[in-house]
Amino acid sequence: MTNWQYILVLGVAFSGLADSMVSAETPAPTGDAAIVSPDAKVETLWVDKGFTEGACVDTDGIIYFSDINFSGGKGKIMAFDPATGKTTVFSADSGQSNGLMIDQKGRMLAACGANNGKQCLARISKKGTPKCLVGKFEGKKFNAPNDLVIHPKGWVYFTDPRYVGFEPLELDHMSVFRYDPKDKTVHRVTTDIGKPNGVVVSPDGKTLYVAETDNGLSGLEKDPPKNPKRRMTFNAFPIKADGSLGKKKVLVDFGTKENGIDGMTVDQQGNIYAAVRAESRFGIVVFSPEGKELAYIPTPELPTNCTFGVGKDASTLYITAGSGLYRVPCKIPGFHPSLPLKK
Repeated sequence: MTNWQYILVLGVAFSGLADSMVSAETPAPTGDAAIVSPDAKVETLWVDKGFTEGACVDTDGIIYFSDINFSGGKGKIMAFDPATGKTTVFSADSGQSNGLMIDQKGRMLAACGANNGKQCLARISKKGTPKCLVGKFEGKKFNAPNDLVIHPKGWVYFTDPRYVGFEPLELDHMSVFRYDPKDKTVHRVTTDIGKPNGVVVSPDGKTLYVAETDNGLSGLEKDPPKNPKRRMTFNAFPIKADGSLGKKKVLVDFGTKENGIDGMTVDQQGNIYAAVRAESRFGIVVFSPEGKELAYIPTPELPTNCTFGVGKDASTLYITAGSGLYRVPCKIPGFHPSLPLKK
């Protein structure tokens, strides 16, 4: 499967203006006004020519996000400073990072994919250099780690699908894994998700939400089938005391015709903000823990992920979509399960 075919499969919109501006053509949010005002505007902060993903926030309020290079070149991690409005390069070679998150000790972790990437769960140094923490399961390379979430107990849950990349597939499954930093072990925690994508934990630490974004392709096809067998679902797993997962509950089934959820985040009330990539209705959809739609925030381009700010910015939702970074004011502060927030 070529990079261009991958882009057609997942959907990537064009690059736009680089300067911060309000996206005038984006429809207004709908749904519960206690979550997002119908007058809220999506603001464009930064746009380039890449593919943005994996937004996360640090204790100082800096928003980091991945800028993936599908041509096989080096991916980057960018840093947006809400105080200055400036976006700079934090890592010039991210190992093709996708999902990012700051752990309890203030260190950045990254899910690094394939296509000349590191194919591992990595730690990014203060200088922007990735170092693999774990790159194999039972002696076999990961497919292409995609997204991650750090549990309040320190466990790192990460997803391992394959959407793009020329590297041979060594594993015969695409799963969610748990990395335990204390003993540096890795455990497979799902067997019933065909192709996991976004992952996030509930504020009480008792539920793991997993997006199944199964496009029916391995990422290696030279001639992808026209009608691959697809499965797009939003799922909840109870988290047991030892970090393993209980029985899956399907909260939303998006069907097989359009794409479902990519990345996700949560607010302090436990609502899930999901980047839905269905071309007929794409944007951030806010779900209750039971899977009921509460609000909808249209985005200028097909979204990939989102995160909340901190401090005075705690109710601002930052969104990676297409080739840009955007933000929109919301009403409920976000929840960051591992962030060592400053007092």
